[in-house]
Parts: sequence; C-alpha cells; structure tokens
Amino acid sequence: MTPGLDLPRLRAYLDEEHPGLRDGDLRAELIPGGRSNLTYTLRDATHRWVLRRPPLGHVLRTAHDMGREHRVISALAPTAVPVPGTVLLCADPDVVGAPFYVMEFVEGTVYRTAEQTAALGRERAHTLAYTLVDVLADLHEVDPESVGLGDFGHPDGYLERQVRRWKAQLDASRSRDLPGIERLHARLARAVPARSGAGVVHGDYRLDNVVVDAGGRVAAVLDWEMATLGDPLADLGLLVVYWNGLARIGGNAVATAVNPAAGFPPGHALADRYARRRGADLTHLPWYTAFGYFKLAVIAEGIHYRFTKGQTVGAGFERLGEIVPPLVAYGHATLSREA
Repeated sequence: MTPGLDLPRLRAYLDEEHPGLRDGDLRAELIPGGRSNLTYTLRDATHRWVLRRPPLGHVLRTAHDMGREHRVISALAPTAVPVPGTVLLCADPDVVGAPFYVMEFVEGTVYRTAEQTAALGRERAHTLAYTLVDVLADLHEVDPESVGLGDFGHPDGYLERQVRRWKAQLDASRSRDLPGIERLHARLARAVPARSGAGVVHGDYRLDNVVVDAGGRVAAVLDWEMATLGDPLADLGLLVVYWNGLARIGGNAVATAVNPAAGFPPGHALADRYARRRGADLTHLPWYTAFGYFKLAVIAEGIHYRFTKGQTVGAGFERLGEIVPPLVAYGHATLSREA
C-alpha cells in the first residue's frame, strides 16, 4: 500500500482515460523530503514520471491547487525557466483521493542537506548559487500575457493580500501559543512597501525546490503550488530567508543544504546578482525578507498542526514545530533593520 495513493484505481484510470500511456505494471514510491504536497515517482517498464497530489487532511482554502500547478508549469515550458514537461491533469478526487497531476521525471539532484553539498567546493557552489538566482531573475522577466498567464493572479494589492492571507492561514492552523507572531504580523501590515513590480511569482523558491544537473546548473524548478502573479521581490526575500535564516537555525529541526562551509556565497551576494540582472531597487528588501520569515513560520506551524493530528505522510515532521519561534524572532530583527 502506497500512503496517500490508491495505485489500483490509478492504474484503472490511466487505462481508461489515457490508454497506451503506461507500459506494463505501474509502481509508485513516495519521494521523501516534501513538507506539503505529496510527491511520488511512478514507474512502468519503460517510463518514469512524477505524480503530485495535496497533503492528507486539513487542506487550507486556496492551497494545494493541482490545476494551478499544472497550468503554470505548462505555460512556462517554452520560456527560459526550466520546468518538467506535463503529462496529464486529473481533477477527479475519487481516483487517488484528491486531484493530481503527472509530469515528466527530470534527472539530477535535489540538494536537501549539508551532507549533500559538503563536497561541492567553492567553484561549483558558486555556480549553483548564481544559477539559482539567475533562473529566478529569468522567471520574473517572463511576460505573463505572452505565455497565457495574464489572468493567473492580481498583482495590484498583492502584498497587502499576502499579509492578510498568511495571517488567516495561521489562524486556521493555530494549536498553541506563539509569542511574538501576532506582533510580527501587525508590524508587517503597518509597513507594506509600494509594489516593486509585477510578474510570475513562484512563492517558495529555494535550493531544494530545484533539480540540479551534473554540471551544477538548475535543470528544473519544482513545487509551484503557491505560484501566482505578484511582486517579484517576495520571491527574493523568501530565498534570502532560506539561504541565510535556515543556515543559522541549522540542523535543529530542519535540514538545509545551504551551509557556508560548502563554499556558498552569502545571501547578500545573491541579492546583488539579482539586482544587477533586473535593475531592481532593493531598498525595501528587509521588509520582504521579514515577511518571508513570517510566511515560513506559518507554513511550518501548519505542518506541525497536521503532524499533531496524524495527517502527515513521511519522516521528519516531528520536530518541525521547533523552528517557528526562531523564525518569528528573525522576522522581528530583520524588520527592525527596515525601520
């Protein structure tokens, strides 16, 4: 039995709706490391694919929309942004227990831990870091209208809506007292900057959401569940959080592959590279980074909530709730630099 995936019903669905797609028996395996949507490898005699579906239980409103993921990946296929090819979308929740989509498997490495990146060396670590930020700049240069994403979101008022949305997500997952998180939300809401621009925003852009090829370059960007049209600096601010903030928290409750000992450049070097690539004004980047800390704290708290309810699949969830207080503290400290 594959957790979260009814394999016999999936086989029957493929044979009926997509005859000839599979070659022989179909096997599935949960890919470890994901913290939200469930991701599986599918194999038959000659193919390897990836299937994505929402998490078990407690799915927050507007989150985990498989149709949106499938749409944005399909739209970006002809652009400079590397994405997996899409195979099919199934909106029927009765097949595997939730809507899902299938995409091509991309060969390469997903760097999740410091142990994986320890042997990179400075040159390869720098190549990977700067390729990562270059791909983000390429994404933000995409004209949404030209790829059929003109109605994918509403950039006007994006930051204000994001601050409200993540507060609502927090309230929906609240199971314990979290000192300082309400005040962090209030400080962010009072200081929302003017929009820096508009474009396709990934929503969770980081090193372990990309596949890296043998040459150390990004072969595919994954996990588009929070993609929309919005302010591009929200992606950059969150990338800085993952790059700097989680490295400081270290291996306490979350693994991070971005270890300075591996030769990676600091987060400000990535931000400078992005600014040069796009001519971006980073005056208010501390606000975007502080918001990234708040958003990540809410995401971690939601996963902690599902774990306490027995609604997570896979390992590594039991201590994730520990990172929420330090994320809140870093958010306050970063926002104070904006003042």
